[in-house]
Amino acid sequence: MTFVLLFSFIGLSTCLMRGNETDRLSLLSFKSLISDDPSGALHSWNNTLHFCQWQGITCSRRHQRVAVLDLPSLKLIGSIAPHIGNLSFLKELHLPGNKLSGEIPSEIGFLKRLRKLRLLNNSLNGEIPPNLSNCSALVIIDIRNNQLLGEIPNEFGSLTKLKQLSIYKNHLTGHIPASIGNLSSLIILSASYNSLYGSIPFSLGQLMNIQFLFVAVNNLSGTIPLSIFNLSALTYLEFTENFELQGSLPPDLFTTLPNLQCLTLEYNQFSGPIPVSITNASNLLFFDASFNQFSGSVPSLAKLHKLQRWDIAGNRLGTGGADDLYFLSSLVNVTGLEVVKASGNYFGGRLPETISNFSTNLRVFYAGSNQISGEIPPGVGYLVNLEEFSVQNNRISGTIPRSIGKLPNLVHVYLDRNQLTGQIPSSIGNCTKLVLLGLGANFLQGKVPQSLGMLQELAGLDLKINNLTGPVPLEIFGLTSLSISLDLSANNFVGSLPNEVGNLKNLGYLDFSNNQFLGNIPATLGTCVRLEQLLMGGNKLQGSIPESLGSLRGLEELDLSRNNLSGEISRS
Repeated sequence: MTFVLLFSFIGLSTCLMRGNETDRLSLLSFKSLISDDPSGALHSWNNTLHFCQWQGITCSRRHQRVAVLDLPSLKLIGSIAPHIGNLSFLKELHLPGNKLSGEIPSEIGFLKRLRKLRLLNNSLNGEIPPNLSNCSALVIIDIRNNQLLGEIPNEFGSLTKLKQLSIYKNHLTGHIPASIGNLSSLIILSASYNSLYGSIPFSLGQLMNIQFLFVAVNNLSGTIPLSIFNLSALTYLEFTENFELQGSLPPDLFTTLPNLQCLTLEYNQFSGPIPVSITNASNLLFFDASFNQFSGSVPSLAKLHKLQRWDIAGNRLGTGGADDLYFLSSLVNVTGLEVVKASGNYFGGRLPETISNFSTNLRVFYAGSNQISGEIPPGVGYLVNLEEFSVQNNRISGTIPRSIGKLPNLVHVYLDRNQLTGQIPSSIGNCTKLVLLGLGANFLQGKVPQSLGMLQELAGLDLKINNLTGPVPLEIFGLTSLSISLDLSANNFVGSLPNEVGNLKNLGYLDFSNNQFLGNIPATLGTCVRLEQLLMGGNKLQGSIPESLGSLRGLEELDLSRNNLSGEISRS
């Protein structure tokens, strides 16, 4: 009996030693294919230490076999050695955030104990090995943000323990396999940013545990299977930018998906009304249905207390009626609201005074290109964190409220193409973070306030087609930040153009046309070497055309017509 036990012990020890040596050699093979290790993470991988003490290695206690290989974000350059498939006790393979290239070795399919495979954020290419499906213990496959090709293996449907399948941001093609519907444990399916096509399989409606379903930015088409809207565990649902998804949303969508926090549908062909059940979507944080064909009225949003982003731009919502914007008033008690976008619809009525009571967290308000009338509420000045404000291309009248100067974080303001009257308030000069200011195509009058010269970050200023008068303040020509455009056309500006116009060395578009400017063209304009369009027609300019304009080599359009100028322009 003693002899038998001793023989068994010796046999077990020999087996363990053989397994240990296999692991050691497999790891050294892995190291041999790493061509650059800038952080020195693999320096400890040598014979002076047992491999269980090497950086990134965790061994099982009982057998001293490699259980975890974890080398994240170390900028390792190279490829994954196929010998990795000999680490037969490996449970977790984590190599995210490196610079690994080449294919995912099919030998990984030999790792029967593998539970977590994380190869995200590398430069891996080739196809996904179908025999990963042999790793029946897999719980996580995260291979996102690589350069993988081919199709999603149909064989993945056998991985019934899989909870996360993240393959987004690759170059995958083909259909979403119907077999994915067999992954009864799946919580996360992330397949966005690929080139998947065809319809969304009905079988996805069997994923009763799924919480996150991301298939945005692909080429999917057809309708969303109704069964998906019965997956009550769903919290995030993203179909953005497939362009050909269509159909209407079920009226009870937000009843059958009570946990939904995020629904993004933008840039598709969805139509019909916004589901009335949204009135009870109390967990909703983000709703983006922009650039579709939704129509009808917008239900009350008063119970959406957690809402942060509401984007319905570019649809067919509204009727032009007086009550179209009631839904805006229903948002006044939504304390976390940050973004409201309703541009490019058919909304009529007046901009409600109640927007002044929006959350002070509001950063973005877009309601341009509608049929909105009335005035801009003076209380807009209470929205102290507002960064972008757009009501352009409407029928808004009255004056620009002085309170706009109380918004120190404004970056973009678009009030152009309305019926605004009165003067430009000097208080706008307090908005020192402004980058783009659009006031064109209104009925504004009076002089341009000198305070605009305080806008030292301004890249674009549009004052065209108004009734503005007087000389242009020198402070405007001191805005060296102007790089996109300065459009003063079609006003009643007078006086001569100052030499300071030469300060606008970063400007690409300059339009002085159709005013009453007189005198000579400043030779300093020739230093504005980034100009692509220079429009000065329809003034009272006289004298010779400065030779310095020939230095504007990037100029694509030059209009000096309808003046009293003489001479020629020679290219220098």
